[in-house]
Amino acid sequence: MTRQDQTKEVPATNPVRSLPIGMWPEADRMAWELACIPSNRLRRGGRAGHLKAVTQKDLASRYGLYLDHLDRHQRLALNAAAGSQVTAAQVDAYVAELKSRVSSVTVYGSISKLRTAAQFIAPFLDLTWLVEIEKDLRFDMVPHSKADRLVLSEVLLEAGLTLIAEAESTATLSDLEKARRIRNGLMIAFLSLCPIRLRNFTALAIAATFRKIENSWWIVLSAADTKEKRPDERCVHGILAPAIEQYLATHRPVLMKGGNSHSSLWVSSNTGLAMSDDGVRHAIKATTKSTIGIDVCPHMFRTSGASTAAIHGGTNPHLGSALLNHSDPRVTEKHYNFATALSAGQAFTEVLQSYIRID
Repeated sequence: MTRQDQTKEVPATNPVRSLPIGMWPEADRMAWELACIPSNRLRRGGRAGHLKAVTQKDLASRYGLYLDHLDRHQRLALNAAAGSQVTAAQVDAYVAELKSRVSSVTVYGSISKLRTAAQFIAPFLDLTWLVEIEKDLRFDMVPHSKADRLVLSEVLLEAGLTLIAEAESTATLSDLEKARRIRNGLMIAFLSLCPIRLRNFTALAIAATFRKIENSWWIVLSAADTKEKRPDERCVHGILAPAIEQYLATHRPVLMKGGNSHSSLWVSSNTGLAMSDDGVRHAIKATTKSTIGIDVCPHMFRTSGASTAAIHGGTNPHLGSALLNHSDPRVTEKHYNFATALSAGQAFTEVLQSYIRID
């Protein structure tokens, strides 16, 4: 039975989406949920149980995109065996569709993650042919140049601080619009100095991963919170302290609109709730586009940080890797990496201060 047998025909021109797990063929859904069971001391987990939730979600999304492709073309069999619809003919058609609408890098990533998800769902399948397709796509992919989107960190910092100052001094803005602009400016300035990953940035929570220790604000991420699986603790430079204090005392409450209290640092101006990854990404891209003319995505702040450190930090050759909490391949001592990460934020800000005027 196909989905077409259950519902009216869906034109192939329907918008692309990732088919939710609840709408997957039953065998695929059950196999995936079984694979994602975490292990404990008394029970062995599923094959994907060791993966972080964000990785499981990404793989499920890529598998769901493939199933959606089948669904839109009336080829999704709801009673098929787990993983059995990942066939050479179906994947060839899917690759052709992907090539018509996304970059070669995304095509490769989509097929690579489809293969990974399929192996978790049906490990008994012989997917040697799919590995070969994946290798060909990897050879063919041409990454987009980041050169036209690279903005050095001192420019991003100055843009964020300027937006905050302009919002504070503009009397004609409503309280909500002022709070929104100050939040956006603070996010840009914050990320320019502390380019942590988007997932960690969005999830910053007051008194938990974002704490005031004595008179300074700190990011405190445990090893379990980071992709590198190492703690990441860094002090946010004092140049942002006034803006942080004003945001928390005045503007964040405005954004929350008197709703239920929560600890999320970044609050949506639409709902008063914690911002999502997509919400933060959109706000940052739109704000950088309007202020400096280039839409800089959150991950590009990490590229900016590493590039700025390489250009301006000649006397501190490991500043970039420490700033991003990456381990230096020549250094194996974990404690040295942790100590370097603690001091990297201060050293990096001092580098920036020599290139822009900060009172």
